[in-house]
Amino acid sequence: MAERSFKKEVEQLRIPAGEEFRGEGILAITKALLQSGVGYVGGYQGSPISHLMDVLADANEILDELDVHFETSASEATAAAMLAASVMYPVRGAVTWKSTVGTNVASDALANLASGGVTGGALVIIGEDYGEGSSIMQERSHAFAMKSQMWLLDPRPNLESIVKSVEDGFELSEASNTPVMLQVRIRSCHVHGRFITKENKRPAFTLKQAMEHPVRDTGRIVLPPASFAHEHEKIQQRWPAAVRFIRERKLNEVFEGDVEDIGLILQGGLYNGVIRALQLLGLADAFGNSRIPMYVMNVTYPVIDEEVTDFCRDKRAVLLLEEGQPDYIEQNLHAILRKAGITAHLSGKDVLPMAGEYTTAAMRDGIEAFFKTQAPALLATHDAVAADEVAAAVQAARPAAVPITFHPRVKDLAGVVPARPAGFCVGCPERPIFAAMKLTEQDLGEHHVSCDIGCHLFSILPPFNLGATTMGYGLGAASSSAFNVKSSKRSISVMGDGGFWHNGLTSGIANAVFNKHDGVIVIVDNFYSSATGGQDIPSSRADNPNRATKNPIEAAIKGAGVKWVRTIDRTYDVSRMRDTLEEALTTTQTGPKVIIAQSECMLNKQRRVKPLFAKAVKAGERAVKERFGVDPDVCTGDHACIRLSGCPSLSVKDSGDPLKEDPVAHVDSGCVGCGNCGEVAEAAVLCPSFYRADIIHNPTGLDRFMGRLRGAVIGFLQRRRAARLARTAL
Repeated sequence: MAERSFKKEVEQLRIPAGEEFRGEGILAITKALLQSGVGYVGGYQGSPISHLMDVLADANEILDELDVHFETSASEATAAAMLAASVMYPVRGAVTWKSTVGTNVASDALANLASGGVTGGALVIIGEDYGEGSSIMQERSHAFAMKSQMWLLDPRPNLESIVKSVEDGFELSEASNTPVMLQVRIRSCHVHGRFITKENKRPAFTLKQAMEHPVRDTGRIVLPPASFAHEHEKIQQRWPAAVRFIRERKLNEVFEGDVEDIGLILQGGLYNGVIRALQLLGLADAFGNSRIPMYVMNVTYPVIDEEVTDFCRDKRAVLLLEEGQPDYIEQNLHAILRKAGITAHLSGKDVLPMAGEYTTAAMRDGIEAFFKTQAPALLATHDAVAADEVAAAVQAARPAAVPITFHPRVKDLAGVVPARPAGFCVGCPERPIFAAMKLTEQDLGEHHVSCDIGCHLFSILPPFNLGATTMGYGLGAASSSAFNVKSSKRSISVMGDGGFWHNGLTSGIANAVFNKHDGVIVIVDNFYSSATGGQDIPSSRADNPNRATKNPIEAAIKGAGVKWVRTIDRTYDVSRMRDTLEEALTTTQTGPKVIIAQSECMLNKQRRVKPLFAKAVKAGERAVKERFGVDPDVCTGDHACIRLSGCPSLSVKDSGDPLKEDPVAHVDSGCVGCGNCGEVAEAAVLCPSFYRADIIHNPTGLDRFMGRLRGAVIGFLQRRRAARLARTAL
């Protein structure tokens, strides 16, 4: 169950030629694939292209009609290896994943693919997750394209350019016998717009034809001596063919301006931000018409020397906008210009940030700094700049502001209260796992904890503060392999079910069995690949008509040779989780100890349950919703429940009792009734302040009678207590 369904939107993929398509970038890419006659598509979900996989899954019926094969791949390496179908056969294939982490996983297959080359068009759609909204290490895919000699497209963020780049990518791949990478940033994936459609095409050469007419060309297989010839082929044949295609088809664009001696060179993906920055400086209008000439590199690798020299030859100074580091393109342009004897001054990272996302503000400041040095007259004519100078003068003339003083206790909070970290969702079944781990830590001391990619990585942050390292998806157990030494303590490794099927079964479990690793491995089984949007995986419990689900992790682990396995089918049982962890850490049995902690992802559960609940209520059926609360009269303000839970719905409020200085715990309306807060409190120290309330919709006659009966009994007890207190006061 993906986090979003595109069943309604995918019907637009049937729009015939000549009509207007409206939607977001992800849908436009899918439509472009179908218009290009793609024969097969695979990939692995991950931001910012998770929705592309979801769209393709929801469009399965349309893909079948066109004889397009689609697979949700086990990993990015699996997806990249699919492109082997385009090596020997003229069939077009596309794969997609999150970069740069996905590209790292797929690097072995991609390197072999790029070495031998392709016959059919091979397109790798990479979601470039770079910048402040990213969840990964900050790297660029550009380096991989350069290293393996794969051409890299970075189209302008509008639907027409994106669709054209998909179509051009296949043709460029076929013209140069080279796989092509199409880089789409977060804004490109989710930008909305329109374009005029073409007819969907069946593959010109199908996978079925390939199966029935097998072809074998040893010149494309990466084995000596062919592998030695591949490098020469790349430079002597494929590169010139790519350059020729890019120039003839004008994949890069030049936008003229009335300022002739100054120019901008930019990556295509930065175009919208650059135009906005120029608008703020008064050098472009609301329709994107710029006074400054621009050379837009929709193909960022290879750089086309002749186009660069043609653009820069009559310029006095040029500014290159290249996001991220190292400054690959800037170094390349310096070499091109100097070899050609062109004296234009080239600016780049000297006025723009060396690293980090190029937001509109960052590009505005960089462009302004460039113009102040090279063409100050352009800025002097801009009313907004003059207004800024007046405002600055007014601000400078004002008296100095009186510094604000804080109460000492308030001032100290900055050093005590951590910055608001990313955290688990309300009711997340992974939270009690780490609460149990903290309780185990109290009993047995601290242990080295290796983390993994996924929601459970939030355990590194407050309030749990667990975990020392994370090395990659499914590599949690492998990250502890060096700690397989004799010691009074054992290492603890964590991985999710998505990571387990992606890489963890072999690199973690099988490796631990083979090397007789005496550590503890916790596998968080929440039934989905939750961190990427809730897609099904082999161990999902869902009935999936197109995939084989319900393959238990426990069976795979035992098949790999693990002897000590414990499965906990309800992670909210904190006491049981704690006891199982302590058993694993203290048992005399050697070899890997694996704990499978199972409970459904709460987000997916709510997506599944809420529509059913609303439907039942609307139909007049009896429906019960559980909620938890805290009795403020009983709560002592110990807050162990908060320290060991961290649930966003668990907060504090004033007790209302002058004798209680500390605030009491409070459960807000965001509660989903998982019960974790009470379970944690009881596991830490018995806490009677929590209660559960059942909210009944469409109650039956028995429900109403029981409600009146409970009210009468409670009212009687309250009146009796009040009377006793009154007598005591006298």
